Amino acid sequence: MINDFFIIFAWWFLLFGLGVIFLPLTWFFFRKFFDLGYPFSKIIAILLVSYFVWLTGSLHILPFSALIIWLVILILVLGNIFLARKFRKEITQSIKSHWQILVFEEIIFFTALAFWSFIRGFQPNIEGLEKFMDFGFINSILRTQYFPPADMWMAGKTVNYYYFGHLVAAVLTKLSTFPSTITYNLMIATITALTFTATFSLGSNLYHQLATSLRHRSSSIIAGCLSALVLSFGGNLHSLWWFLTHNFSFTGYWYPDATRFIVEKFGAADNTIHEFPIYSSVVSDLHGHFSDIPFVLLFLALLFSLLVSNKFSIFNFQFSIPLGLVLAVMYMTNSWDFPIYFLVFGVIILCLNYQKYGLALQTFSRTLLFTVYCLLFTIIFSLPFHLNFSQIAQGIDFVHARSPIWQLFVLWGYQWFLAAVFLIFLILKKRITNYKLQITDYFVLILLLIATLLIIIPELIYVKDIYIASHHRANTMFKLVYQSFMLYAIASGYIVIRIFNDLQMKFSKILLFTFYSLLLTFLFIYPYFAVKSYYGDLKTYRGLDGSLFLRQNYPDNFAALLWLKQNIKGQPVVLEAVGDSYTDYNQVSSFTGLPTVEGWLVHEWLWRGSFDEPGKRAADVQIIFQSQNIDEIEPLLKKYQVKYIFVGQKEQEKYRVNEDVFRKLGKLVFSQGNTRIYLLEKSGSQ
Repeated sequence: MINDFFIIFAWWFLLFGLGVIFLPLTWFFFRKFFDLGYPFSKIIAILLVSYFVWLTGSLHILPFSALIIWLVILILVLGNIFLARKFRKEITQSIKSHWQILVFEEIIFFTALAFWSFIRGFQPNIEGLEKFMDFGFINSILRTQYFPPADMWMAGKTVNYYYFGHLVAAVLTKLSTFPSTITYNLMIATITALTFTATFSLGSNLYHQLATSLRHRSSSIIAGCLSALVLSFGGNLHSLWWFLTHNFSFTGYWYPDATRFIVEKFGAADNTIHEFPIYSSVVSDLHGHFSDIPFVLLFLALLFSLLVSNKFSIFNFQFSIPLGLVLAVMYMTNSWDFPIYFLVFGVIILCLNYQKYGLALQTFSRTLLFTVYCLLFTIIFSLPFHLNFSQIAQGIDFVHARSPIWQLFVLWGYQWFLAAVFLIFLILKKRITNYKLQITDYFVLILLLIATLLIIIPELIYVKDIYIASHHRANTMFKLVYQSFMLYAIASGYIVIRIFNDLQMKFSKILLFTFYSLLLTFLFIYPYFAVKSYYGDLKTYRGLDGSLFLRQNYPDNFAALLWLKQNIKGQPVVLEAVGDSYTDYNQVSSFTGLPTVEGWLVHEWLWRGSFDEPGKRAADVQIIFQSQNIDEIEPLLKKYQVKYIFVGQKEQEKYRVNEDVFRKLGKLVFSQGNTRIYLLEKSGSQ
């Protein structure tokens, strides 16, 4: 544990250093934030360093390596030095007058990072759910020179998925020099910490725009804390529903049910998914929707900064270029987020123009112009990705089933209660005092509007993919309502503190505080059950190394994987058994980044849009492992350019492996227990 603390500290220091380097640029965008947008400095640093490393690699200008990453950092440092010198007096004065909140935010970032790293230490294994996929992408990127990276589960092909979040993990892995089996878990904790601090900053600054006294400054901090806690660690009211329908008891409560509520109670006819960030932190899949959270928060913060800057114009490059870049990165990290936040962007720009020009043609024309050329920036910034990516979606259709209203209230009752109270509050305030809506009110109302729309959409239409009829809208609902949860959470702190501070009657304040506290209790009881279940009551600390389960359950395979990592450069093809999704198959490709002929079948089916190629490859792999006819095997080895054949526990479980043929075709280069690796000499694949 002590050694892990030094690893965590070194990782934090790396992130802290990157944040400090990019503080001038952060100040440039967020100078009107009461904390100067300090938590976003790390996100900006990670985004820009990763993006320019990706861009040079995608254009085949510079290879992906630690040296090139440091070179990119050096160039970006020079840019920040230029800004620091140009605005030296303003930046120095801002930091001097805001140093206390900056220190506070750094403390909560380190605390969140260390806390969730510690939690991961009780179950660090990179095993189960989507982890093999995410880890395989990272390791493939670590081995690549240029982008897109090789698909570790379809030799000869490149990744056809949104992989930028995995690239970020690979960049930080090379910078830290820690093994990827450790940095995978550190990335989970980092995203959790960035999510908490960035939400705190955005939530605090939403309320701070109303601040007129020291009391309101403290209220801003409370608003930020509420938003950060709900977004990062809050569940939904499924726990309350369970409590009320199970004799006021949590006996038998199973935390994934809150993300699969319709499946849990109402059969297989309409399987849906409605996850939220704390579930992602707990199960620790480094998937795009989770990796993209910090970039989403940065995008919303930039939009809010644009709102309060009072410098909006059609050709405002100070914001249009960064907004376009962040949108591009969001698209490459989790493509579903692009249309969602482009809609948020469009509505906010429309609101800005409406406030200035009213209901006039100029309002719509200026909105259209600004959104179009920001969209052009987005397309240009992500063009190398587009040129190598084939759409997975197969169109849009009407849903075959809908959720009963009461189920939606179970899932979204907390959010809808706050939204309804806020709307009533604004209406009454306007009628009684002729109140004029503030810019923050508009921003929050837009978040509530889009969040509600995202819940309604999968009740009407869905994006078609390979999933069967009983799961037809599962992925659409999942990707949309995940963002809905975030938008509601960001607004929640502002709404509660806004109303609470405006209420004059003590009884009304007590009533609001009591009811809201009751709801929060059931939201925050969720992580208790989730962590307790997934991490085994936090009884045995195992460390941060995600390969622990391999050493324990597959010791011979683990030794072979170490041999491959130590002795193989580049990305030659290693044949291993074809695996089913969410299993322990394809350990070699996942843990080394070396491509295999065919990996998880259903995943490749999804990415390629057809089962033809994955199915054909699976049949060929079976022939290679089982046939006794060299003349049948050798052409297949040449076809897929196989250089190594891995025979381990999973291969022997799945096939009747004929190793006599492999001995004739090549030589044994590794053997331990029941695991062997053959280097092919006669296949022509070398």
